[in-house]
Amino acid sequence: MPGSDLPKIEETNISNSGFGILLDDCEMFVAFDESPWFRNAQVGAILNVERLQVDHLYWPELDVDLSVTSIDNPERYPLKSK
Repeated sequence: MPGSDLPKIEETNISNSGFGILLDDCEMFVAFDESPWFRNAQVGAILNVERLQVDHLYWPELDVDLSVTSIDNPERYPLKSK
């Protein structure tokens, strides 16, 4: 199964502005302004995340795929084309 040997992901908190993820002993923040697909999602759907590859996270209930790089550097992945 893809990702079965990868370390687990843990959400650390959910707030009005986004949620934290603990990944490889590094905490990242997913801001709703940068990732609006999560803004109106139920908590259970946000908590249900799979790590398919080292740089690939997937939320199956929301059908959202994000790279870890895009979470770390959202300015490099704008939601709108310029």
